[in-house]
Amino acid sequence: MEPITILIILAIFVVAVLYSSVGHGGASGYLAVMAFLAVAPEVTRPTALVLNLFVASIATYQFYRAGHFSWSLFWPFAVTSIPFAFIGGMIKLPTHVYKTVLGLVLLFAAFRLAWSFSKDVEIKQPQLWIALIIGAAIGLLSGLVGVGGGIFLTPVLLLMNWSETKTAAGNSALFILVNSAAGLAGNYAQVSVLPPTVWFWIAAAVTGGLVGSLLGAKKFNSLMLRRVLAAVLLFAAVKLIFV
Repeated sequence: MEPITILIILAIFVVAVLYSSVGHGGASGYLAVMAFLAVAPEVTRPTALVLNLFVASIATYQFYRAGHFSWSLFWPFAVTSIPFAFIGGMIKLPTHVYKTVLGLVLLFAAFRLAWSFSKDVEIKQPQLWIALIIGAAIGLLSGLVGVGGGIFLTPVLLLMNWSETKTAAGNSALFILVNSAAGLAGNYAQVSVLPPTVWFWIAAAVTGGLVGSLLGAKKFNSLMLRRVLAAVLLFAAVKLIFV
């Protein structure tokens, strides 16, 4: 096995551990790894979404089993995000446009979360029409850039005080799963370009997802999760703006 392949496998494992610990599939991290290591652009988007499916499935199971999931919070966002993620998957935007915009959004979310670590807030239920609109916007943007949408949904849930940290992570995990599937369906033609080594990448992602989601659902406290999430978002923002 070539050194570059081993490096990609190790990097995917680390990304999966970090992202799954906060209920994320890790697509933005996988995209960063593949960009840094010169994987062909036409391969990165479908590969990241496929890895997302596996890691988000594990994270969904772990967080749901630990009781960190709310169906009443999940469905209003998901019901509009799924069809719009499919539509977004069929659209191609100039790379510099979505990278810059997405990076700035994540940068803001990272600093906002870091600044409000110790703040005690009362959790409230989002209004239905607001959740539907946000879900549609996140779904469309997720399909366009090739991520599952958890990097958008989790900050929204926390910043708007619609969820505590672990429930936000659990809901984001399933949100990522359904949107990744929808995005792949909209971009199904590119699935055929997945590299032969993708099964090694999947194995690394699954292993990392098991470790990270177990830690996130059972071991990490709420404060630690917020710090990890802020670091994840900051990393993703820097990658999207400068890579």
